[in-house]
Amino acid sequence: MDYKKSLETLEKALEELKEENKTVPILVEGKKDIAALRKLGTNGVILRVNIGKSLPSFCDQIAREYTDVILLMDWDRRGGYICHTIRKNLEGRVRCNLKYREVIAKHAMIRTLEGLPSWIETIKKKLNLI
Repeated sequence: MDYKKSLETLEKALEELKEENKTVPILVEGKKDIAALRKLGTNGVILRVNIGKSLPSFCDQIAREYTDVILLMDWDRRGGYICHTIRKNLEGRVRCNLKYREVIAKHAMIRTLEGLPSWIETIKKKLNLI
């Protein structure tokens, strides 16, 4: 893996994510995911999926309030299931952006979103950037 290129691609995607998040909410699984995104500098609306509601009820609420969302679920079995279920439930009502989830999956060796800040820090140390 070319860590330098992966880091550059990730940082570019994170800048785009921060910009897009000014107007489009990000959906994540839990509190630690929100904390990770805040640590990376996102300041817009971030909504937690795991709030005790069923996914269809959660999706109905999202559809009433938003026309676009960014999905950033983890890259494990549960995250894949939640992402797929949300996409199906929002189909035809809300546009779901998966671009950032795919970029992170391709360029970071992590399975959870909460691990992204420390992974980036580790790679920067490895490349002597910090």
